[in-house]
Order: sequence, then structure tokens, then C-alpha cells
Amino acid sequence: MVPSMTRVSPLSVAEYHQLGEFDENGRRTELIRGIVLEKILKPPLHYAMIERVRKVQAGQIQPGWLLRQEGPLTLKDSEPEPDLAIARGLEEDFFAAHPATAELAIEIAVTSLEADRIKAEVYAEAGIKEYWIVCPQEKRVEVYRQPKADSYGDRSVVSAPAMLECAWLPGVRIDLAALFS
Repeated sequence: MVPSMTRVSPLSVAEYHQLGEFDENGRRTELIRGIVLEKILKPPLHYAMIERVRKVQAGQIQPGWLLRQEGPLTLKDSEPEPDLAIARGLEEDFFAAHPATAELAIEIAVTSLEADRIKAEVYAEAGIKEYWIVCPQEKRVEVYRQPKADSYGDRSVVSAPAMLECAWLPGVRIDLAALFS
């Protein structure tokens, strides 16, 4: 847990939903472990990487799966908005509620690596089978697999050039040399 998170009044997911999409200053937020965090400004490289990964994965998704970009996942005490997530279901399955898990969550870490590593605990607890943190400046991806209570049993780093394949979604893969070119 981030040290500054110990002196706050936590919110439940239901209380967080009552706040609305933006805070009183028009800032976007997300809920992590009951704490409302302001979303980090996305520099151009961050957004470009989201687009590159999304374009590749959009062509790999099988019927019955949904690729979500910056869509909330409603979890026990958090409502993160991963840069990309692949969840089981169709758009209409999420008209009334956000997904409660995903097969794969992806965060792009240009300025947010520490925060994205903290999210690994949240994602593991929610049963998200695989979590990637894409680090474009280092041309590598941190891969988390085998979720347990609040951690992942397997953590590895895959660097370009390599082909990274999702262990849980057949056909979902990304060529890191092409991604980081």
C-alpha cells in the first residue's frame, strides 16, 4: 500500500458510484482499495501504446469476448480502469453493471509503473488470470499470471524482440518488436 493511503477515509464501491464521473474540479478518478485516486495524465506515448495494443488485439478477440479500453472493472473494494481489458461477454451484458473480472488486464506504464504494480494485488484478488504492464521506454512487459488471494504466483519480464502470448486466451498475442518499433 502507498504510505499516503494510510491516512484517509476509505469509500465502498457503492459510495464511489455516488460521486459521479468527475470530482468537483473536473478531474477523472478511479477507486483503488477504497481510496479515490486522481487518474494520471496520459502523455502522448501512453495513448499511442494503448492504440497500438488495442489495434492488434481487436483482430484477435474471439466471439463471446469483449475488448474494453479504459472501462471500469467493479471489484470488491476497487473500481480500476485498466487501459485495456478482455472480459467474457458481449456489450449488452454490461449495460447495467461493469465486469467484475477479466481474463487479461493491461496497463501502459509511461509515468505510472509504481501505481500499476500496486494494481497487481487488486487484479489478482479479482481473479484476473493475466496482467500485463507494458513499459514502452524499457521495451518490455511485466507479465503476471496464476492469481492467488492478493498476488500472482508467476511474474516474469518479456523484452523485445519476443512474441508475448496470453496463456488464457488462445490467439491473443503481441509482437513486442513491432509494438516498440
